[in-house]
Amino acid sequence: MPRLTALPTVAARWSATHPWRAIAGWFAFVALAVGLAIAIPPSPTTDADYRLGESGRAAAMLDEAGIAAPATESVLITAASGALDRDAADRAAEQLTEQLARAPGVAAVDPVAWNADSSAALVNVALEPGADDAAPLTAVTTAVQRLHPGLQIRQAGDLTIDDGINARVAEDLKSAEYVSLPATWILMLLAFGALIAAGVPVLLAGTSVAATMGLAAPISHLIHAEPTVNSMIVLIGMAVGVDYSLFYLKREREERAKGATTLDAVSTAAQTSGHAILVSGGAVIASMAGLYLIGQATFTSLATGSIIVVAVAVIGSITVLPALLVTLGRWVDRPRIPLLWRLNRRIGQGGISTRLLTPVVRHPLAALVAALAITLGLAVPAVGMRLHSANLQTLPQDIPEVATLNAMVEKFPSQGTGAVVVVRATSAQAGVVGQALRDLAATAQRGSSFIDPGIDPITVSADGTVTSLRLTIPFEERDPRVDKAIGQLRTSLVPAALDRLDVTYAVGGGPAESIDFADRQNGRMPIVIGGVLLLTLLMMLTAFRSVPLALASTAMNLLSVGVAFGVLRLVFQDGNFESVLAFHSPGFIIDWIPLFVMTVLVGLSMDYHVFVLSRIREHAAAGMPAREAVRRGIADTAGVITSAAAVMVSVFAIFATLSMLEMKMMGVGLAAAILLDATVIRLVMLPAALVLMGERAWWPGLRRRGRTHGPAPVSAPERSPGDLVHAGR
Repeated sequence: MPRLTALPTVAARWSATHPWRAIAGWFAFVALAVGLAIAIPPSPTTDADYRLGESGRAAAMLDEAGIAAPATESVLITAASGALDRDAADRAAEQLTEQLARAPGVAAVDPVAWNADSSAALVNVALEPGADDAAPLTAVTTAVQRLHPGLQIRQAGDLTIDDGINARVAEDLKSAEYVSLPATWILMLLAFGALIAAGVPVLLAGTSVAATMGLAAPISHLIHAEPTVNSMIVLIGMAVGVDYSLFYLKREREERAKGATTLDAVSTAAQTSGHAILVSGGAVIASMAGLYLIGQATFTSLATGSIIVVAVAVIGSITVLPALLVTLGRWVDRPRIPLLWRLNRRIGQGGISTRLLTPVVRHPLAALVAALAITLGLAVPAVGMRLHSANLQTLPQDIPEVATLNAMVEKFPSQGTGAVVVVRATSAQAGVVGQALRDLAATAQRGSSFIDPGIDPITVSADGTVTSLRLTIPFEERDPRVDKAIGQLRTSLVPAALDRLDVTYAVGGGPAESIDFADRQNGRMPIVIGGVLLLTLLMMLTAFRSVPLALASTAMNLLSVGVAFGVLRLVFQDGNFESVLAFHSPGFIIDWIPLFVMTVLVGLSMDYHVFVLSRIREHAAAGMPAREAVRRGIADTAGVITSAAAVMVSVFAIFATLSMLEMKMMGVGLAAAILLDATVIRLVMLPAALVLMGERAWWPGLRRRGRTHGPAPVSAPERSPGDLVHAGR
């Protein structure tokens, strides 16, 4: 069995000698994967998947007792303009109640409720278990609205909110797909100046994404799919798929330019870039695997989708990509775009990157200090980052159902934020427990944190063993007073009321779930961060057999993560650039974003980091002095690194334009961090640190092939991101 490090060479050699089999096999695999998605519908996450801590226990007790709050839809009646006509509103409510009661999936319709100033009426509809279609209810609401043009009759609830969000996510995903593919292709045209060469990376990335979405459908029956997982697959798949193709194609063309046959050029590319792809892909997978340590549905689903798409992209890069290059031969450089071709040639040997690199190599200490000042300056604001779960305020406010729910909460506070106290006891204790909970409600409502919802807050299971109390909190969920109210409930009010009884109890509800998630994440975040950094350190140590390089790489990854967190805080928590990015700051960062951004960033930044260090090591192993090896290695790879980073930044920037705030946060955080990482950190800090370390950078040792002060025999300098295409002439 071949060693793992030889796998890219073995796979590439077979694919290059059997190109049509490799190409046919790849597209058959993609077609089969897509077919799986059609045959096996994906299984989405359920409420039970998100249960954590005390709130999870409360939800489980309610569910087992059969008294969990059913899915509901609510219809709000207000005046279309001016004061509300009470008689017209009563007639509309009567018609709604009568027709909704007959609609399929409806278990019960509550009597119409009026708010304190009689400016709004509300009809609440409880749905049957398993009901998942709101269309019959919205049809009734629409019909009654037509009968009463002087009223505004709007519907929102569990089903319609989910439908609205899912439709917006699908719209956003489609927008990202439509923009990212042509944008990536344009960037590849700028990098290569030839249509076919530009299309190859886009083809690999696109087919990798399609295959992963297909594979994710059956896998979701084992690990349920989070609604945003397809967005993550597109985001990660386009970034790594294009990067890996760039690395491979760059080296293959370079070897052909030196006179190698296409087959030998592919073999050399496999030994160098192919090995770098395998290492960097492993680093991404290792980084994303750290999310499993959280043990929460969102992280588990997103990690699974990301790992699959990276694995598929790596497989495609070492199999179908060599086959395509052998089949195309020098036709990969056709047809050329004359203007871009001439523009790249005018940049000159070494390009802009060499001009920027020269002062860094000449004054490494000053360059390192300047780079540290920039990165630390952006990272420091991360210290004040505040995390909170997504809520009604973080959803796009132009979704009609979201706007309706906001209006309901404004008119009827009991429809908004709340907590639930769940008690399990013997049936003989039901009366005592009920009275204790009523006393608890009265005590809680004497303060400012809880209010009377205006309805009976007590629910008892059929067998009398489980009793729940629902408490209303009169603040928006993002208000810090909500967390204080839950803390007060858990630490003082509930224990004072129930500890004297021999019962089991738990405090749940939406705000409590957010607190429990934050506690889980904060408790395990050091383990995740430490695990991810340790794994990437070990991978770097294994790949380069250098302790200083492994430690320096880990430190640079930490700086990149700090920059991402700092940018997230400055933009989304502090509200900078709200008008430019079209969002309204919630005053916090959505709780799962930072950890996910960290794992993605560490993994993706390792892509070009491994590629750069591999080229520097080639020069050093050939006998070049340390300073010259760094200069040549960075100059040789700067063009492809610039192109790869441009693709990543453009893809992430597209996500920053989407309407879902989670997507904006990920897009902005990753785009800003990758931009700084690929420029300040990898083109300034990395070479400066390597020059300062000198030969010690390769400790405990580097196997050298001989000492030379001239050009290394293993590579040729790159003139610019597009100069590689000149090799085909």
